[in-house]
Amino acid sequence: MTSVRMDKWLWAARFFKTRALASRACDLGRIQSNGQLAKPARAVSIGDMLQIKTEGGDFRIEVLLLSEMRGPAAVAQTLYRETEASREARQKLAEEIRMQRQFEAIPEIRPSKRDRRQLNRLRGRN
Repeated sequence: MTSVRMDKWLWAARFFKTRALASRACDLGRIQSNGQLAKPARAVSIGDMLQIKTEGGDFRIEVLLLSEMRGPAAVAQTLYRETEASREARQKLAEEIRMQRQFEAIPEIRPSKRDRRQLNRLRGRN
């Protein structure tokens, strides 16, 4: 096997839970292959540099192995290698988010049953 579809590889490498989500990310321009926007059917080869934007952060990785089948997370992590700059940037962002949470106002009391009903009404829930 010399190449695999982009959406299959992203799914097999566990960046997305389903192939449909991987395909949607490609369509929205969240995946770049060697500096170019990648479509779901684009071929991924060993040595390609991918930039992936997910809820988990921005990943810049090098493809080491190809796979069309989704396996355990331990196996999926052997398919790619993340660059040091990417790893440091994600850790820095996570630390900033963690620090912001420390300064958020903590509610002094829990809402009563009546307060909860009013909040639900305000949010449009029954």
